[in-house]
Amino acid sequence: MKKTLGEIAEIIDGVVVGDKNTIITNVAGITDSKNGDITFVSNPKYIQYIESTKASAIIISEDQKLIVKIPAIVSKNPYLSYTKLLNSIAIEKEKHPSGISKNSAVSASAVINKNISIGDFSVISENAEIGSNTIIYPNCYIGRNVKIGEHCLIYPNVTIREDIIVGNNVIIHSGTVIGSDGFGYVPENNTLKKIPQIGIVEIGDNVEIGANVTIDRATTGKTLIGKGTKIDNLVQIAHNVQIGENSIIVAQVGISGSTKIGNGVTIAGQAGLIGHVTIGDGAIVAAQAGVIGDVPPKETVSGYPARPHKQAMKLYALIQKLPELFEELKKLKSNK
Repeated sequence: MKKTLGEIAEIIDGVVVGDKNTIITNVAGITDSKNGDITFVSNPKYIQYIESTKASAIIISEDQKLIVKIPAIVSKNPYLSYTKLLNSIAIEKEKHPSGISKNSAVSASAVINKNISIGDFSVISENAEIGSNTIIYPNCYIGRNVKIGEHCLIYPNVTIREDIIVGNNVIIHSGTVIGSDGFGYVPENNTLKKIPQIGIVEIGDNVEIGANVTIDRATTGKTLIGKGTKIDNLVQIAHNVQIGENSIIVAQVGISGSTKIGNGVTIAGQAGLIGHVTIGDGAIVAAQAGVIGDVPPKETVSGYPARPHKQAMKLYALIQKLPELFEELKKLKSNK
């Protein structure tokens, strides 16, 4: 990248303070930036580094103009502006495969629309349908009757099993398996009899699914991922789970079967949810929380078992005092 500060301001819709002809060749975080870089500040704890940064320019908010000594771009949302800049750089660097490889296996009954890319050793099974401008990297398996929308990006070693529906503009990262059997067994004569899993998975538009995610097909009906939802790496989503729109599921979360998650929910890293619970719209489940009951809309819960965050913090504070209380109790007993 080589752009003037003025050119960058146009990309991110900001206002230049200082020399608009400052040359920028890279982007970096505020503590590791150097000459030629542009950085940003959105988190208040990084304001302290504004005066010491080695960057040639910085993206800031309006209230930080007075403390900036280097050229800057003023933005209403510095983090979003920085993201827009990164996106423009990513597009410049982007080099996805093109065309259908001779080493791929595409069923004669598959429907392949315009401008499709299919990489080496990928398999497109019978009656699958791939939407226009979708890119499938090498070593992917697309099962029979799968429908994949337009402008999707599927990275290497992804498995999408039979009958799955994937919307438009979906990104699926390497190692993910969509449509594996749900974990269902019933006891019979001291053995476990497998319950057939004959449902599907449906993924809405603009969903992004991280690496090594597993999304199980429904026993009957569908496992649903709502449009705009983002799923981090190493997440397990069980059969018949319903996730609403624009929710965030962070790494190593486990969601048990038939759980219903609303719109705009955040589930932080390593949280675990038992089956058949409901998480209301806008709720936040803190990292490593163990959810064993319903969570109301807009509630923040933490701890195990998960409870309202303020209550959990009070209990945690009391637990920290237990050694001191125990010693006091021993003294009281010894004074009898």
